[in-house]
Amino acid sequence: MKDNLKSNNQLPKGDLSGWNNREYIEELIKRYSQHNDPDYANWSKNYMRNQFEFLGIRTPIRKKLTKQFLMEFGVPSKENLPVVIFTLWEQPEREYQKAALDILEKVKKTLTPEDMPWLSSLIVNKSWWDTVDVLSPNIMGHMFNSFPELIAQYADQWMMDENFWLQRAAILFQLKYKNRTDESRLYRYILSRADSEEFFVQKAIGWVLREYAKTNPTSVKVFVISNKLKPLSKREALKNL
Repeated sequence: MKDNLKSNNQLPKGDLSGWNNREYIEELIKRYSQHNDPDYANWSKNYMRNQFEFLGIRTPIRKKLTKQFLMEFGVPSKENLPVVIFTLWEQPEREYQKAALDILEKVKKTLTPEDMPWLSSLIVNKSWWDTVDVLSPNIMGHMFNSFPELIAQYADQWMMDENFWLQRAAILFQLKYKNRTDESRLYRYILSRADSEEFFVQKAIGWVLREYAKTNPTSVKVFVISNKLKPLSKREALKNL
C-alpha cells in the first residue's frame, strides 16, 4: 500500500511548461491574490492551529471566485488534471488546496481507477481535517461507489496503515451513502480502530455513526451499546438519538 502513496512533501512533479497549464494556474493565483485579507488570514491560521499559511479569503468569496474562474477557463483536461491539482496543492496558502478540491469535485465523474494512486497521495500530503473530510466522502466515496473493486485495494488497506489520516479517510468514505452503506464493512472498520487514542479517528467514528443513524438508528444504537467505543466516539454517535 505504501508504494501507492507519497509521503509528505513528495507529491509527483508535473510539467507546467505548456502555456495552457502555466497561464491557467497563474490566472487563478492572480484572482485569489487580489482578495487577500491579512486579518482574516491570521485568524484562519490560528483556527487551523498554525498548520498552514492563508490568504484570508472567506469561503463564500473563494467559492464565488472559483466558480467564475471555472466558467471562464473551464476545468483542466484529463491529461493536465494531475499537474494542475499538484501545483495547487504545493502552494503554501491553504485556499489553493481548497481550489484543487473544487476542481476535483467538478471532474470527479471523469475519474477512473487509474487516477487512484495520485488521488490517494493527496490524503497524506498537507493533511488536515479540512482536506481529508472533502476528499474522503466526496471524491473517494464517489470512486468507491463507481468502482467497488477499489475498496479492497485502497480503503481496506488504509485501515491497516499507521497514518491516521488514511484511517479517517477509510472510515468516512461512506459518510453520504445512506441506504447504500455497507454496514458490515463500516462496523468492521470502526471496531478495528475503536481503541485508537487519536482524536481525529475517534471523532470520525462518532461522526459516521451519527450520520448513518439517520438511515438506520436501531442498528447504530445496538452497535454502540454492544461494543466498547471511546467516550468521544460514543457521545458523537448518539448525539441525535
